[in-house]
Amino acid sequence: MSDIDPGQVALVVVLALVLVFVVVALVRAVRIVPQAVAMIVERLGRYNKTLDAGLHLLIPFVDRVRASVDLREQVVSFPPQPVITSDNLVVSIDTVIYFQVTSPKDAVYEIANYITGIEQLTVTTLRNVIGSMDLEQTLTSRDQINGQLRGVLDEATGKWGIRVNRVELKAIDPPASVQGSMEQQMRAERDRRAAILTAEGVKQSQILTAEGEKQAAILRAEGEAQSAILRAEGESRAILQVFDAVHRGDADPKLLAYQYLQMLPKVASSPSNKLWFLPAELSGALGWLSKGFAGGGEGDGDRYRTRPAGDSPLAADDLPPVTLKDPGEALEEARRESAAATADATSAGTLTGLRFDPDAERGQRPGVDRPQGSGSGSGDGPAAPGGGVPAGA
Repeated sequence: MSDIDPGQVALVVVLALVLVFVVVALVRAVRIVPQAVAMIVERLGRYNKTLDAGLHLLIPFVDRVRASVDLREQVVSFPPQPVITSDNLVVSIDTVIYFQVTSPKDAVYEIANYITGIEQLTVTTLRNVIGSMDLEQTLTSRDQINGQLRGVLDEATGKWGIRVNRVELKAIDPPASVQGSMEQQMRAERDRRAAILTAEGVKQSQILTAEGEKQAAILRAEGEAQSAILRAEGESRAILQVFDAVHRGDADPKLLAYQYLQMLPKVASSPSNKLWFLPAELSGALGWLSKGFAGGGEGDGDRYRTRPAGDSPLAADDLPPVTLKDPGEALEEARRESAAATADATSAGTLTGLRFDPDAERGQRPGVDRPQGSGSGSGDGPAAPGGGVPAGA
């Protein structure tokens, strides 16, 4: 221990202190500022400068960093605040503020805590804005409220070096009793709209059904009238042609008597017949038949006078012209009318707004199997437009 020189020890201690001082000075003198961050530097307690991103040298023990300010846009969500509307209802409003520091010096020296300042300013401004609105306006005027809040906050925070970019209302919660009343009101409104739409649908359906029944009745009546006319014309033509054929064939009483004899077995064919009804002229016709075969007297010739064979009281122009249409033309016309009626019904059916269902008319197309129990007939013509009943069915 006697070999240690006190002077050398003191020198080592001094060198160590100097080294520590140099290291501390370098640490305090060199500042690396990250991107989007600003540092406020004070010299001897007074504002000196603002350091931007990069490497900076300070005077050790003279300059010091007062604060580090984030220059990025910040998002702050404030807790729900109770606010009273103009109709004396308390609603809870949750807000979100988007802001950005534009002047780090003002943000540090003009206000102690700008986050707290923005929160309190938002609450007071929100109460002023909502206090002039009723509950319904508050719930439906979010954009208007956001715009008013942003304008007031941006103007008030400008001297703090802060720019408010956006203000959003996250939630507006009315009281539970009011929420129940609102739900009942909305449910009643939806029920009213549903009832109106249902009534409109029923009305439209009944109108379309009545229109379809009207068209069907008209077409059915027209078809029956045409059928009756054609049937009457055919029977009239047949009667005239039979009448003309009888007279041209010289149907004398002999032939009539023979026809009577042929009809008698048919009249007596039923075992339940107990009484026969014979024409009044049957005895005269039978007498003429017997005299004709036996060569009756000349005095009877006036009673059964005959005309020459081939003579007919009808002239050639007395028969009415044939008005029956060709079967092919009649079928084509019926198909066209059916196709037109089906197109009208289909176009009217589209007014209901229902989409076309191919399964509903599947059994009415030729060549397609119908489901069991289907009572609709299958036509030979092509399918009618719009997927309805085929023409000519």
